[in-house]
Amino acid sequence: MEIKAADVMKLRRATNAGMMDCKKALQETEGDFDKAIDVIRKRGLIIASKRADREAKEGCVLSHAEGGKAVIVSLNCETDFVAMNENFVNFTRQILDVAFANMPATKEELLALQIDGRSISDQIGEQTGIIGEKLELAFYGKIEAEATAAYIHPGNKLATVVGFNQAADASVMRDVAMQTAAMAPIAVDKKDVSPDVIAHELEIAREKAREEGKPENMLEKIAEGRLNKFYQESTLLNQSFVKDGKQTVKAYLASCNKDLTITGFERFTLNN
Repeated sequence: MEIKAADVMKLRRATNAGMMDCKKALQETEGDFDKAIDVIRKRGLIIASKRADREAKEGCVLSHAEGGKAVIVSLNCETDFVAMNENFVNFTRQILDVAFANMPATKEELLALQIDGRSISDQIGEQTGIIGEKLELAFYGKIEAEATAAYIHPGNKLATVVGFNQAADASVMRDVAMQTAAMAPIAVDKKDVSPDVIAHELEIAREKAREEGKPENMLEKIAEGRLNKFYQESTLLNQSFVKDGKQTVKAYLASCNKDLTITGFERFTLNN
């Protein structure tokens, strides 16, 4: 049967698939629009499975905070060309919006949620087929607190969300979100660092001191001193505040409100 150009364009608008792919799908389904969409979707999923072994190291990282909720997602692809495409960024933003509206507990739960009646997982597969690159939801994180802030670094390669124990000036909370982006802390405070990380850092410090020829009876004291330096560099509250290196983040918050502190954060970057 003859396939009209208007029908091809309608299918293209609905699926973002190529013109020839849309025409072939309509020919195979004898012009049935809904069945043609299914053909496009199924082909997308088939292509997605064939590209499963490819690496998706580029992408778009976005975050959003409002009130006591904040989320961050990273939709990855293979090339920066795709990552900067407006449709790709908009698709990532749609996933972000669904995450914020539902606050799922895990990435798997987020993938099962729907956009326009289809699961995010299926839609990622479909877009893989349409775009021709492997796409994957590489990261999902959330924060729930009395107040939250978000920061997206220009270029959409790095984003953060931070939770606070109480509301504060928006500029103060954004400062901390930017600090988290710039300084890549591993924990909020000393007490939040895992015992395994502490043990590892102490062992490295001991071995380094031995290599430097320090006396055995001094190794523990030296290691503890170096652990404290690690805390200063790697825990958010104890880091030097990037906008004023003379004070820590903890001191900066106290200067704004003596009771203000950080309850948690999430950070994700493609710039490894």
